[in-house]
Parts: sequence; C-alpha cells; structure tokens
Amino acid sequence: MLENHAKIMKFFSAADEIVGRKKLQKMIYILKKCDFPFEEKYEFHFYGPYSEELTLRIEELCNLGFISEVKEDKSNYYQYRYQVTEQGDEFLNHSNIDLPPLEQMINDMKEKSSRFLELVSTMLYFDDLPKEEVEEKVQVVKKTQNYQQSDMDEAWEFIASIRQH
Repeated sequence: MLENHAKIMKFFSAADEIVGRKKLQKMIYILKKCDFPFEEKYEFHFYGPYSEELTLRIEELCNLGFISEVKEDKSNYYQYRYQVTEQGDEFLNHSNIDLPPLEQMINDMKEKSSRFLELVSTMLYFDDLPKEEVEEKVQVVKKTQNYQQSDMDEAWEFIASIRQH
C-alpha cells in the first residue's frame, strides 16, 4: 500500500538530511532518470522537472510523523530541512522495499548546488534530444539562470559519472 512512500523513505534514510525542496525534487528526478524505481510523475515547471505527486507524498510522510520538516527563515526566503524520524525508522524496519544502493549518488548530489541540480535535471528532461539540441533547449527554457558552456560541460560530466553507478 505504501510502497512508493517507503521508497522515498529509503531515499531520506540514505541521505540523512536534505536541505531544500527544490534540491529534493531534483535529486529524486535524477535518480529516476538513472533507472531507480521512483514512480512519481514529473512535468516541466519553472525550476525544471517537478512532481506534484512527490510533494504530496512528502506532505503525507510528514503528517504521519515519518519525516520531519523544519522551516528556516533565510532573510528573503524560507528553506526546508528534511530528516527521517524515529517513527520513520520503525516504518522502514517493517517495510520490504529494496532499492539499489543510493548512498554514493545521493552524496554526490548533496555536494552540488540546487542551481546545478536544476541544470542537470533539465538536461535529463530533454535527454531524448541530441546533445547540441539539449544545450539549446536549456538556454531557452533556463534563460534567466544564465548557464555558461562551462556549466553545461560540468553537467554532462556529472551525468556521465552518475550513470556509471
């Protein structure tokens, strides 16, 4: 019944802590694009791929007391921190969900900025196109981010490295 919730819980457990809603959305999307069995549907949104389903599942997990969400005031915006609670650990102990090892990929992504993960996830969203067209598409849909060619090159390297895990 709560299989998809349990997968998200496994993600949080492997991550220890996730800071930022945008970062969370992008990390799950990137894992999904690397063939991890996350089933949330994504659509292209202002900050790149976004899943309303994921947002609702996280809200449900918070309401169940399995994940803690801490809202921090950062002068001109709010930032959210997520961690698994003791109740969440108990839930995971009773769940039979088995995912491929996530820790290294999660740690690699946690080291990156939300802006960078937004670029990577946007590039992966258009991964059915040739590389040059992906870059052109990113420059159109992410014009305000002002990504440089060096950003694109770093993102392509990152995509290649995470797909090897």
